[in-house]
Parts: sequence; structure tokens; C-alpha cells
Amino acid sequence: MRGLLPFYRGLCTLSNRQARRKAGFVGSRCGLCGTINKPQPRFGLLFDIDGVLVRGRMPIPAAKKAFEKLVDSQGQFVVPVVFVTNAGNCLRQTKADQLSHILGVPISQDQVIMSHSPLRMLKKFHDKCVLVSGQGPVLEIAKNVGFKNVVSIDMLRESYPLLDMVDHNRRPKLPTNPIINLPKVEALVLFGEPIRWETNLQLITDVLLTNGNLSSLHQTQERSHLPLLACNMDLMWMAEANSPRFGHGTFLVCLENIYKKITGRELKYEALMGKPSELTYHFAEYLIRGQAMLKQWKQPITSLYAIGDNLMTDIYGANLYNRYLEERAARKNPKAVAKMAAATGSTAALPREEEIDSLWETELALPSATSCKSILVCTGVYNPNAEVPSDANRCIKETVFHGHRDFRFDPALVEPGHIVQDVAEAVELIFEQEKFVPQ
Repeated sequence: MRGLLPFYRGLCTLSNRQARRKAGFVGSRCGLCGTINKPQPRFGLLFDIDGVLVRGRMPIPAAKKAFEKLVDSQGQFVVPVVFVTNAGNCLRQTKADQLSHILGVPISQDQVIMSHSPLRMLKKFHDKCVLVSGQGPVLEIAKNVGFKNVVSIDMLRESYPLLDMVDHNRRPKLPTNPIINLPKVEALVLFGEPIRWETNLQLITDVLLTNGNLSSLHQTQERSHLPLLACNMDLMWMAEANSPRFGHGTFLVCLENIYKKITGRELKYEALMGKPSELTYHFAEYLIRGQAMLKQWKQPITSLYAIGDNLMTDIYGANLYNRYLEERAARKNPKAVAKMAAATGSTAALPREEEIDSLWETELALPSATSCKSILVCTGVYNPNAEVPSDANRCIKETVFHGHRDFRFDPALVEPGHIVQDVAEAVELIFEQEKFVPQ
């Protein structure tokens, strides 16, 4: 945990310290690393963004009301807060700036987890040449999380102009030879939904079927393919439109089915990141713990509350992490790990058994939290007015599963701990349950 101190100290400013002295607070530190007398919360909050705080670019009215209760008169958070989004098309600082503007409170990039944030822990891939797919500053994002040798889809298309043939207007006008000036791709990283799906699907499939050697023929009989890391499994997400829009999960469905149709085999992921992956929640808990530590709160954070609008990502993920926390003591037992994998039906959500210690416990240390409670809001993907089956037992449990292929449908994991109208009601409920009265 020592590494957390410099991680947050850069957030302190002289003006904040002076303001705190004026307000009569003891101690000279500020913000995330200030010294606060009372009360000291024993819980942390994990907020989804789209459908909870905003819809597209429009803020949800309840969001500002909620955050007025979460900061003191100096604009400092009175409880640890992390924003956990499956978006992956920008840097954390960009998202933090957007949230600061929308919510009217200062948000640090160290309070934001994008779907790609946990990639910084997969260090064994950082020196490999990786092909990245998505939109936004994908090369900058990849380098920001630790990758040193990065190739984009556009770079690949420029070097191999004959590979992208769906759009007739983008086909080469004259015969051309490949411009081989790129290193061989050794792994693939999918950040989020791209703009030109047909181009990305074609070139990603080409890389998988040639083992990164695009000058060669497709090898459909190969037993394995290059390592594939994917972020953001949302099938749909809520913007300004009345109904949800396609997300990266839909793109993954396309890729998985194309690969299986061509080869007859399942596409395999080295890792899946973003909600509902446990790794994302473990990283969020690590940041929550760091905020509490730098506030010098003596009591550990034992409860997490995850607030979201999507049963298949926010609620599933929170409940899955809660299951992990409940069974953490038994994780060293191989039978317990096998039991958890069987319960979730996930081949990629859980790190391999030999990686559990090195990835979670070495990088992040053991969690202090013992529970992660899920709260569903009705301002996004979840529609409380949807038709309910005549048999009450079939309600949520018999809906079509919109989660990722590698996460088996488990009715218990999509049952929210609470359903409230909006994020303001969620915060009120949490304060009431924790008997927390900010001063």
C-alpha cells in the first residue's frame, strides 16, 4: 500500500490547505489526503456513469443533488468515491474533467476507472507488439496503460491497403503492393466499439487467422490464436435516445460469430476487462482503500456500494465481486477456485489459478472490504415499466441474458440488492443504512 501515497499526494494544493485552516479543520492536508475529525465512513461508493449520472452528454438532474451530499463546504469528498465506467474511448483525465463539469465538484483522474484501466496490471503484454481497436486516442490510451509497441487498425490498413474491401469508395484506385513497415503483431487489445465495424472486423480476423503475419494465407486449422484482450462487454448502453444503443459487447458478438463461422472454433480471450469482471471491481476497491488511507481514517473500509443502471454489467459485476469477497478466505484452496469458476461460467473473468496471487494480491494487496452491495437505478438501461411475466418467479430471472458469452447466466447475480428511482435516492438509502451523517 506504500505506493498509494505518492499516487494521491499530487492532488494537494496550498490553496486547499489554507481553505481548510480557515474552515477550522485540524491538520494541514487537503482533499483526498486531508485529515478529517468526524465522521469516518466505513464504506465506499462505486458509481456507473452512463444512465446513472448522464445520458449521452446530458446530465441526469438527480446527479447534482446526490453529489451535494457527498462533498463538504470545501468541495472535498466526505466518503471515498470511484467512478467505474465501461467507456474506453478516452483517457481517465478527460473523463474526470467531464465529470467535474457535469457534477460541479472537482474530480481527479485517480477517482476514475475506465474499462481499460486494469490493463496496466497485465504487465506480461506491455513489451509485445499489440494491435489496438476502438475509437478516440487509442494509441495514447494504450501507451498510458503501459504498452510500449502499439499498432492501430488505421496503421495496419495503410500498410496493407488490399485488405479492407467492403466499402467500394475506400478500395485502392490502382493496383498496389503491401507497404511492409510494421512489426509483427503479437497480441490484440480491443478497447471499445470502433467507427468502421466492417474494417475492424476484417483486419482483426485477418490478424487472428494469420497469427499476425498478414502477408500469409489464412490458417483456419490452427488450434490457437494470438492473445486477445477485450475491454467493455456492454451489449447496449443508454444515451439520449429512448432505447439503448449498441455497445462494444455487440461488436464482440459479431467478432466471435465470424471467427466461429470461419474456423468452427470458439474465439478465446486471454482476459475480459470492464464490468462485470471481478478484476475491475478489485481495482476500484484498491482506489477506495487508498483514498481512505490518505484521509488517515483509522477504520477500514468494509462495505462497498455499486450504483448502476444495467442488470447484466453493473448488478452482475457487483454481486460477482461480493461473492468473491465472501469466498476470499477459501481462494487459496483449488477446489474453491474451481467452484467459483463453475458458478460464474466464466473462462476469462477469473485470472488463472497461478496468477491470482501475482495479479491481485501482489499488485493491489488484499481487499479490506467484506461486502459489495448492488443498487439499481431506473434512469438508464433498466426499464421498470417493462412487461412483467404473469409468473412472478420468472420476472428478472427469465429475461434474455445480455451478458457476455463467457459469463454464464446466474439468476442470483442479476438480482439487485435495492432498486431506487435515481442516484440521489441511492445515496440517501446508503447514508440511512450506514447511519452516516456528514458534518
